[in-house]
Amino acid sequence: MSAIAATDALRSHLAYKPQPLKFGTSGRRGEVIHLTQLEIYTNVVAEIRYLQALPQPEGGINAGDDFYYAYDLRPSSTAYVENGRGALCQAVERALKDTGMRPINLGAIPTPALTYWALKHGKGSIMVTGSHIPFDRNGYKLNTSKGELMKKDEQPINDTVATTREELLSQAYVDSPFNSQGVFRNAQSDLLPVTAAGRKAYIQRYLDFFAGEQLQGVKLLVYQHSAVGRDLLVEVFQALGAQVTPAGRSDTFVPIDTEAIDQAQLDTVQKLCDQAGQKFDAIVSTDGDSDRPLLIAPDGDALCFFGGDRLGMIVAEFLGIGAAVVPISTNDAIDRGPIAAITEPKTKIGSPYVIAGMQRATGNGRQRVCGWEANGGFLTGADIERNGHVLTALPTRDAFLPLLCALFAAHNRQTTLPQLFETLPRRFSRAALLRNFPRATSMKIIQRFSPPEAWMQDVHYSPDHVIMVRDADGATRELPEESYAEQLDQIRRNVQTVFSADSGFTPVAQINYTDGVRIIFANGDVAHFRPSGNADELRIYAVADTQERADSIASQGVAEPDGLLRRLELTVRD
Repeated sequence: MSAIAATDALRSHLAYKPQPLKFGTSGRRGEVIHLTQLEIYTNVVAEIRYLQALPQPEGGINAGDDFYYAYDLRPSSTAYVENGRGALCQAVERALKDTGMRPINLGAIPTPALTYWALKHGKGSIMVTGSHIPFDRNGYKLNTSKGELMKKDEQPINDTVATTREELLSQAYVDSPFNSQGVFRNAQSDLLPVTAAGRKAYIQRYLDFFAGEQLQGVKLLVYQHSAVGRDLLVEVFQALGAQVTPAGRSDTFVPIDTEAIDQAQLDTVQKLCDQAGQKFDAIVSTDGDSDRPLLIAPDGDALCFFGGDRLGMIVAEFLGIGAAVVPISTNDAIDRGPIAAITEPKTKIGSPYVIAGMQRATGNGRQRVCGWEANGGFLTGADIERNGHVLTALPTRDAFLPLLCALFAAHNRQTTLPQLFETLPRRFSRAALLRNFPRATSMKIIQRFSPPEAWMQDVHYSPDHVIMVRDADGATRELPEESYAEQLDQIRRNVQTVFSADSGFTPVAQINYTDGVRIIFANGDVAHFRPSGNADELRIYAVADTQERADSIASQGVAEPDGLLRRLELTVRD
């Protein structure tokens, strides 16, 4: 075999097999071992080229424009880790320069702080973050000058990525800026100096909106761990009069998934409270990139975690919104109270879908449009005026606003957080997940329990037959073939072999397929399973009339070795 010459293509010299970086629920994510600077550079160059080709009204950008970037506290975001992986920001910065943009480093700040500053100036932005997923993964989220990329953008971007990848891999090795490990030959660790303007503006956003109000006497523990917004949380709440105790600061990255808080994490928080030696009205925190809130409060001798979907309802009432857009995984308490009248059709899970729903609502003339997700991220699709102060729209997940609204709501009513949440319809939720669950297996499970036609989005059952089938628009439709009724009923029977009476479940009354498989049982219990869009995880969402029952469904779901999700896995084994 002949030696590989320096004039041969870069692909001939690579000492590893490139792994393309895929879109997740929102943004691109992957394992750090596969996140070479070549891969990050390829994708960012392609996405910038895509934005440069877009018309300005659709979020397009021009060469020479400012382009903002920021990052979380994962080691791989800004530093080289094992085998030259990581240093994602260095690749982003180089890609921005090479596509004619003017990169501006806003530093380690929350994703919504970066987005707020960029939208305020009508510029694009990119956040290097793996959000809440384990530290051995990372990625980034790119925004147009109008906001988040939408799902319709993904395929044309992937086409541009393919062209860009071929261009870079075909370049002569001697001329390529990358070595055989996909790392810049002239690798540098320094980034551009940090501009603090984005951080300051984000803090001021909330001080201005809540001007004239104080959280005097409210005692908060800020669980800092490795959240990028950990110091901003302290600063904002102290400026608004709260007594703040920082705790749990970590130099090691801690993956906090605010959608799936388990007892071990509650025990960690309880230990921090005990070490502080005082009682707190609430414990507040965020996930890694600080776009998802974590709210916990003492309730008697125990700690109570408030899920993001119920938190969203508290915020919606506090802000007096005019339209609510939420994903299908949201606690169905929203359908049983006053917010039901202003709730738009449920969307798929992920901020791009919620944002698209908010845009539809605005286009239909709805006012004061907002949205939120079960993970707690709250989005404002319109300006909100309150007490003479205006909060400008920020159509991306935000952690600070829901935390502030909930605490002010309780403080203004002179009540505790548990008592405040008691005012909501009594429906309780819990989410849990299995990690390292192959996505291919998850998709087989979804396929096995899905209807024969994609338009069949919502199937209702009586005890012995199919009552009604609705499409994605909520319209009732006739089954075009007689065999479909039997197939749908067989799906129900298959579901009930896993979610059985022996496990405490009543007969299946409804199955919704908006995103994954959401099962509604005759007694009102809900069990919803779907693969994560960001990592190899299979999730289960539970809703019930008591917290104990919701907790039980979730814990049964992820029990090892033979919980509900594992039993679903058995149904698709070859």
